Amino acid sequence: MAQPRSYHQITQEERDTIATLYAQRVSLSEIARKLDRNKSTISREISRNKAPIRRVYGSCRAHNKAKERKIEAGHRPRLKNAFIRNYVKRHLRMEWTPEQIAGSLRVRYSQYSICVESIYRFIYDREVRRHEDFVQVLPRAHRIRNYRGQRKTHRMLRIPERISILERPESVQHRKQAGHWETDTIIARTSEAALLATVERKSRYLKLNRLNRRSSQQVRVTLNRTLSQYGKHLRRTITYDNGQENVDHMIVNKTLGTRSFFCQPYHSWEKGTVENTIGIVRRTYPKKTNFDLVSAADVKRLERKLNNTPRKVLHYQTPKEVFNQLRCTSS
Repeated sequence: MAQPRSYHQITQEERDTIATLYAQRVSLSEIARKLDRNKSTISREISRNKAPIRRVYGSCRAHNKAKERKIEAGHRPRLKNAFIRNYVKRHLRMEWTPEQIAGSLRVRYSQYSICVESIYRFIYDREVRRHEDFVQVLPRAHRIRNYRGQRKTHRMLRIPERISILERPESVQHRKQAGHWETDTIIARTSEAALLATVERKSRYLKLNRLNRRSSQQVRVTLNRTLSQYGKHLRRTITYDNGQENVDHMIVNKTLGTRSFFCQPYHSWEKGTVENTIGIVRRTYPKKTNFDLVSAADVKRLERKLNNTPRKVLHYQTPKEVFNQLRCTSS
């Protein structure tokens, strides 16, 4: 009894041969014999992949269609439950975040639940995006989703003597005491230059400086020069993110007499004061800004403008007014 032949996918070279012989009106049996294939395999290949109108079989077109079918074969539809899918779509159109949608669904309809990751996968699903693009309503509308923790450069923190923000004193969180700062860089993909935003938590007073490049040396020198002009009671702690430009934080501490703390990875909201301030700065310098073309004088002009703008959170005093009051006290 003859052993059945093992099946393997038709290759690009085989499709070239099929296209040539089929155009010469060679029979399917003869094509199958030349390729050592079953006649039914050749028949299915031609019927599935030939052009729908002229009925012509082209090898490139056939190969591309086969690859598309293979991709679609592993594609699972997102949010199969119709109620959940409609709930998610309706609230995405209202510009709710995936976190808000998942949380409200559990509260309002306890019999249903969905995880935030499933909503993100639904939003970025290629089939969904063909009909309606929900990416544009996200707070951070990245056309291609970047999954957290996937880049090799983020697998390991390389900041010496790093102390987590979880160990930061509660007095810092409550803003009862002056001299606690948060800092972060504002970068642009189109330029080597960047900005360094440093904000005092209690007064929201901003120090905005231009950096020739985003480097640890530039950050260290700028922080030392910026904060050394203030008294010790205004130099207590500095909170950073985990960027490599902050590796010299211990040298800064030695110069200023400060203590440094670092946000947990990907938890930028833990230094929300500077993040909120950066959002305001971005109104003037959006992400596509070329900082190589922005002068230090322009940066300082914006700093003065923001420090002299009243804030509701400060009972409509300006950050500069509140900070000047703090400079006159040693508490």
